[in-house]
Amino acid sequence: MRPYPHLYEINACVFLKRMSRKYGQSLTLATVPDEEWKQLASLGFDLVWLMGIWERSSGARQKALTEPTLRREYDKALPGWSEDDVNGSPYAIYSYGLNPLLGASAELARLKSKLNQQGLQLILDFVPNHLALDHPWTVSHPTWFVQGKKADAHTHPDRFFTSDQGIYFAHGREPHFPPWTDTVQSNFYSNEIRQALINELLGITELADGVRCDMAMLALNDVFERIWGKYTRGHQQPDTEFWFEAITRVKERRPQFLFIAEVYWGLERRLQQLGFDFTYDKLFYDRLRFSNSKDIRDYLMTDEPYQQRSVRFIENHDEERAVNALGRERSLTAAVVLLTVPGLRLFHDGQLEGRRVRLPIQLVRQPEEAADAEVAHFYEKLLTVCNSPDFHEGEWRLLGVSQSGESNDSHLDILAWYWRYGQKFKTVVVNYSPEHAQGWMKLPLPVERAEKVKLRDQLSGRIFVHNAEQPGSQGLCLDLKPWEAQILELYQDPDG
Repeated sequence: MRPYPHLYEINACVFLKRMSRKYGQSLTLATVPDEEWKQLASLGFDLVWLMGIWERSSGARQKALTEPTLRREYDKALPGWSEDDVNGSPYAIYSYGLNPLLGASAELARLKSKLNQQGLQLILDFVPNHLALDHPWTVSHPTWFVQGKKADAHTHPDRFFTSDQGIYFAHGREPHFPPWTDTVQSNFYSNEIRQALINELLGITELADGVRCDMAMLALNDVFERIWGKYTRGHQQPDTEFWFEAITRVKERRPQFLFIAEVYWGLERRLQQLGFDFTYDKLFYDRLRFSNSKDIRDYLMTDEPYQQRSVRFIENHDEERAVNALGRERSLTAAVVLLTVPGLRLFHDGQLEGRRVRLPIQLVRQPEEAADAEVAHFYEKLLTVCNSPDFHEGEWRLLGVSQSGESNDSHLDILAWYWRYGQKFKTVVVNYSPEHAQGWMKLPLPVERAEKVKLRDQLSGRIFVHNAEQPGSQGLCLDLKPWEAQILELYQDPDG
């Protein structure tokens, strides 16, 4: 796999319904026409994350049908929805077998083979922190899960539920949000469930090329202790971290198997140290959404190895659609930033067409939405440009932009960096602001002192002439419209 791969996230059930409608027949994952996968490969994607392929539980589905908050979300996202459109949360897993809505179990191996033939690797979910509240292990191995007492359930009725056997199980949770009431919380102090989860993971290695690990930081010993320590008396904290043990076991068998962590709270580096190949970078997303160019620039100055192993995104199934969260114009500028900085670049199904409806993950059907032709055209061009080895094999460096006039500080709104690949240079300049921006930028080129240098913006096709000997020249003069981005390459005029 090339450095800084491109990943495409697909809601598997929603995708399959859309494909069946498109081709006018009932499809399974393995019978989706090859053209669909070829199209993704042609756009430069390396990885396909099929989100939500595992079997969901009847108990979790009932929760999804009766929860008032969720029903209001369904009304908003899919007016006229029916109970057939609700399959429960894909993160309340009943078994690591293929969801029957997607086909027979044997088809997953066939799908992986088809994807690999197109040069695509398959990423699947792994969710160790919790399982469906009616998972078979709650009956066969109840001590594998966090349990409370009657008083705990009375004090925190949202955190506990009573099984048919009269056991007070804890729901999966993280401390900043309500519990996931369709789940049961794994007890990471139980060596037995650790080994059982690792065995499930080893099984996934036969079906996929990597895993996206849900809420990975919740399995850390100190995090688990902080949330659940008072309910785990009688269990001793293990000497090793779950992830170190799990990743070591898998890498012994499949060294190239990919581990991607969904992680927050500043714990990204810890999980990288435990063996994760890539970790979510929510801080990058937050800066693109809520901060200014200075904050983005400062953040990109953090250590290079961390940058290289970060998962960059401006949209995924947990976040608002990019065109809504950022605004249509800024979302496209943010996409240029996303695709031209180091790290794994994640895209969400529908993002390339400018979809606006964020679908609750419990639904398996999406509303009809016309593609935004301008957004789709922009992404097609941008992905083609950034599929070049320059943005994967090259060396990345930030550039400075200087003031164009004493009273003009708009240069502070301009982000700039370059990629050097052999003798080739690609320079990226972005005005990440709603105002006009101007400044001077020293070109990172050995020919900078030549009398004239021509540059072509690969996005717009515009040609710029830089005359290094022009009086007062301090490099390339930048003059960028609000939210304008340019990807500049040396241009040899065929007419001289």
